[in-house]
Amino acid sequence: MHDGDRPGTLSVSKSLFIKSFGCQMNVYDSGRMADVLALAGYDPVSDAADADVVILNTCHIREKAAEKVYSDLGRLRQLKDRRRVAGRPLVLAVAGCVAQAEGEEMIRRAPQVDIVLGPQTYHRLPDMVARARAGERAIVVTDFPVEEKFDHLAAVSPARSASAFLTIQEGCDRFCTFCVVPYTRGAEFSRPVAAVLDEARRLVDGGVCELTLLGQNVNAYHGVYGEGEATLAHLLGRLTEIPGLARLRYTTSHPRDVTEELIAAHRDLPQLMPYLHLPVQSGSDRVLAAMNRRHRAADYLDIIERLRAARPDLALSSDFIVGFPGESEADFEATLALVREVSYAQAYSFKYSVRPGTPAAEIDGQVDEPVKAERLARLQALLDEQQRRFNDAAVGHTVDVLFERRGRNAGQLAGRSPWMQAVHADAPAETLGRLARVEITAGHANSLSGRLAAAGTEARG
Repeated sequence: MHDGDRPGTLSVSKSLFIKSFGCQMNVYDSGRMADVLALAGYDPVSDAADADVVILNTCHIREKAAEKVYSDLGRLRQLKDRRRVAGRPLVLAVAGCVAQAEGEEMIRRAPQVDIVLGPQTYHRLPDMVARARAGERAIVVTDFPVEEKFDHLAAVSPARSASAFLTIQEGCDRFCTFCVVPYTRGAEFSRPVAAVLDEARRLVDGGVCELTLLGQNVNAYHGVYGEGEATLAHLLGRLTEIPGLARLRYTTSHPRDVTEELIAAHRDLPQLMPYLHLPVQSGSDRVLAAMNRRHRAADYLDIIERLRAARPDLALSSDFIVGFPGESEADFEATLALVREVSYAQAYSFKYSVRPGTPAAEIDGQVDEPVKAERLARLQALLDEQQRRFNDAAVGHTVDVLFERRGRNAGQLAGRSPWMQAVHADAPAETLGRLARVEITAGHANSLSGRLAAAGTEARG
């Protein structure tokens, strides 16, 4: 056991590096891992070469996710060997969904890894790290513990930005045939309303004015509230009561869980931004059935119509999978037709890739790679055209922008519009972390340019 881990001894400065892959929830989880290890004396560093503990927080959603992790582990093995020779051991941990899926296999393939831990066990990290520093190897903790991990996590650390993520729900009960989430994150679990509100207040007290609520199926939220359960719409309403919280967002949603109450929240809550990420995956009913999405294309379009009736300026984003097993050219054309009808502000599109252990991996009719690539290129060309049109339509309007970071050029700040567009403008440093009115002067493929508006100028959104 090292002196820094032995109770009652003088704490020795220790350092931590975390690399996050994938979704926003992994970014949130990485922050919480840093919080629990901070209590054990670990300070964050920006380079793995300077760290005593390195954690790769992995994602299994995207193509070749596991291969990317093993590639990083190969490089880290060399670092670990050099550190051992120098007498400064390095603890190497792999967390997240790849860790959950691989388990013991990861230790076999990458024996340099000391700890493999699943997404539900982060609160036990200090003990795992102490055991590894004491010489224990091949620590694998990938169970789904009965105790609620959020009850055991440290209080959230002070915010580093005016915008923050807040996980309110984990897991998924939908079992889409292409998705590993139910197997890596487990069944749906929603945090109690009181716990979410407490964390939100701490974040706002620390300077946050925009919160994005996270969940694998966030609009299925059903958190304990008194003797009953609260919906996402109810939770959003309670959050708007927090003084200083100017903006709310949530992601990711399933169309089956969009309720009339939630649609009304988009109409009635000014803090709820006019932007929604609502994945559809395909425009073909035949493919949607094979995906086990439990909705038809017409159902999705009806939801969009009702949302836009409630909030006419609502911008939409979505996810698309191209080349799902058995997808015909007619199926793909149905996807293009849906995209044209909805008209997205932005979207994410991918070629289908096999996820071992998922039902879709066993479906006959896997689509050839060249066909998938050609279809993806056509879909992305259409989506890019729609995004560019949406950005160009902002030119000449004055919008509220939350400036979150410094831009690439001197004197420039970068932030987000209410519709999630990246906006760059010259602004004084004191504008950082604040909302400011910006006149949009140019639209680009993926961003907007603007200038600070004169005082008293009315903003759109």
